Amino acid sequence: QVQLVESGGGLVQAGGSLRLSCAASGTIFSSNTMGWYRQAPGKQRELVASITSGGSTNYAASVKGRFTISKDNAKNTVLLQMNSLKPEDTAVYYCRFAAGYSIASMPGYWGQGTQVTVSS
Repeated sequence: QVQLVESGGGLVQAGGSLRLSCAASGTIFSSNTMGWYRQAPGKQRELVASITSGGSTNYAASVKGRFTISKDNAKNTVLLQMNSLKPEDTAVYYCRFAAGYSIASMPGYWGQGTQVTVSS
């Protein structure tokens, strides 16, 4: 089992920045992928960004150039730096830990979610 604790959500004005953090604990597989999904009201959950234990990153087209994902393997922590935020970035952001080289690998675990609200 893997437990995920998220922090860093909140309310920010358009153009502002926020940083999300997710710390994993428990049975951590050395080969893993961590990342962030988001879900806005009435919409499906979508992948925002992911990073493998080897450092390979993947971003949704809508956030590329504005968001940066990074990972501290020693601390099993993933960070999402979000800059130039837009109202359409408003959503609940969920951290995911996957045991493998893809964010969709199984077993996978979810955090509880953290709200990000961007006002216009």
